[in-house]
Amino acid sequence: MNRDATLRSDVISSHAVVGAPCWVSLTARDQQAAEDFYRAVLGWRFREARLMDRFRIAYAEGVPVAGIAAVASMWQMAVAWTPYFAVDSADEAVARGQERGGTTAVGPIGFPPGRAALLADRDGAVFGIWEGQLVAGWETWRRAAPAFLRLHTRNAFDAAMFYGEVLEWATSEPGCIEVHYDGDEVVLRSDGDVVARIHSGAVEAAPDPTVRPHWQVHFAVDDVDACVSAALAHGGRVQEGASSQEAVLRDPDGAQFTVASRKER
Repeated sequence: MNRDATLRSDVISSHAVVGAPCWVSLTARDQQAAEDFYRAVLGWRFREARLMDRFRIAYAEGVPVAGIAAVASMWQMAVAWTPYFAVDSADEAVARGQERGGTTAVGPIGFPPGRAALLADRDGAVFGIWEGQLVAGWETWRRAAPAFLRLHTRNAFDAAMFYGEVLEWATSEPGCIEVHYDGDEVVLRSDGDVVARIHSGAVEAAPDPTVRPHWQVHFAVDDVDACVSAALAHGGRVQEGASSQEAVLRDPDGAQFTVASRKER
């Protein structure tokens, strides 16, 4: 059996992992430039997707790990990496978000084999929701992506309440997210594994978007220094404070993400 066939047999629905991070997607301006950059920095390969035009799926060792959509200019959206969370019902999750002071930017709209929406929480941090079949089996995606999420927000505990109610964390739903408190952070676990953290300290009115509330996507890599060198060689930028364990990078369009040593995960 080939690798793709194995992956297809592992595909599951968002209903099995309600509230869990299940995908990350980049909104870009130039599709080819984005593919060239992430191929050089993260070693990804790309294939066309059936979801929509201007959309590609990134693969790491044959496993679909992320999406890239060249729609930033067309849809007048910010260039950014966005995490998506699995939900039972996109309509109900959007309604819960609006009832609790969040806003809806896009959707819910159909992207076979599911439905998606793009929202912002009360402090303006953007996130997505997904209802339907996952692109790859959830455990397969978590092992291969591998993406770790951190929300930089004004008040971690207030944000945890918002997301917990919208995404049904800490409930009896199958595979639901466990919420724990660790000092000034909220730690999110699935089956005991940390999948995200919520950290206080972001400032809503800060002129620098990296200081305003936002979700930061972290990718585990074997060699942080090599990623930094490749990013610089392909038009990217490196934030101050980079080390051999972790570095915050920007792609040529300005989208920010973090690479962290796989050994430190």
